[in-house]
Amino acid sequence: MKKIVAWKSLPEDVLAYLQQHAQVVQVDPARHDALVAALRDADGGIGASVRITPAMLEGASRLKALSTISVGFDQFDVADLTRRGILLAHTPDVLTESTADTVFSLILASARRVVELANWVKAGQWRQSIGPAHFGVDVQGKTLGIVGLGRIGGAVARRAALGFGMKVLYTNRSANPQAEQAYGARRVELAELLASADFVCLQVPLTPETKHLIGAAELGSMKRRAILINASRGATVDENALIEALRNGTIHGAGLDVFETEPLPADSPLLTMPNVVALPHIGSATHETRHAMARNAAENLVAALDGTLVANIVNREVLRR
Repeated sequence: MKKIVAWKSLPEDVLAYLQQHAQVVQVDPARHDALVAALRDADGGIGASVRITPAMLEGASRLKALSTISVGFDQFDVADLTRRGILLAHTPDVLTESTADTVFSLILASARRVVELANWVKAGQWRQSIGPAHFGVDVQGKTLGIVGLGRIGGAVARRAALGFGMKVLYTNRSANPQAEQAYGARRVELAELLASADFVCLQVPLTPETKHLIGAAELGSMKRRAILINASRGATVDENALIEALRNGTIHGAGLDVFETEPLPADSPLLTMPNVVALPHIGSATHETRHAMARNAAENLVAALDGTLVANIVNREVLRR
C-alpha cells in the first residue's frame, strides 16, 4: 500500500478520503527528524507552511509527489524536486476569492482607519463627535495599482472596478486582455504605477526576481498620500525600508497580511504605528476556503500518485520525463 506523510492536520473527511487510497502517517512538523524519517519511505506528502529542503529529501527514493495546501510554493526548491522526479502540486483556484476579500479588507481598513478607530472606541476615547483628526480617505473613485494581475489580482481588480468605481493600473509579465476589457485595467510599467496609484497592491509570487521588489526607491516614488497593500509574501517588500518610509511620511500607510519574519516579532516597529494594519497572514483563512484547499490538495496528491493529475502542477517538466 502507498504511504503518504501529512505534516499539517487535515479535516476529518479529507483524512478519511486519503486513507481510502493510502496509509497516512501524520507528523508534527516541529519534530524535524521525525518528518525527515517519515518522508524517507513515503510515496507522497501533503502539508503547508513548512520549508521542505533538498537535505530533507535525501534518501527519499520512493517519493513521487508532494502536495502543498497553498497557492504559493516558495517553501520548496522546485528545481531540486524536478531533478529528483518529484511532482509538486498546489491549490491556485479555490482560494482566489477569499484572498481577494482579505486584500480588499486591507484597502478599506487602511483607508478608513477601521482598526485604529475601533480600538479607540473600545478604549473609551469616543466622547464627542469626531473631527478631521480622525478622518480617513475615500476608496471609491481612486486609482488602484496592482503589481501582478494573475488570478487573485484579477479578483481584486473586479472588486475595485465594478464595486468601487476605481481606476485600475497593473503590471504583469504578460498582458491580461480579459481584465482590460471587463474592468478597464490598463497595463503600465512599474514606475508609472507607483507614481500614479493611490493604493499599491502586491500580488506577485515570491521569486528571486520579486524579492524586495518594493524598496526605498520604489516607496520614495509613490504618492505621499498612497497606501501600500501586501498580502502576497513578506519578502516582496524591504521591511526596513517600509518602516523608514512610514516613519518619515514618505507614504501614508500600509495594510499588511505578510511579513519578512512570521509571526511578526514583538519588537517590530510596525506594531506601534497607527497607520499600519497588520494581520496574521489570514489571506485564505476562512473555514470554507481552508477546507476546500485541503480537499483540493488531497485530490491533487491522489491523482499525482495515480499518474492522472493534469491541473495544479507546479513543475510540469517532471511529466515530460
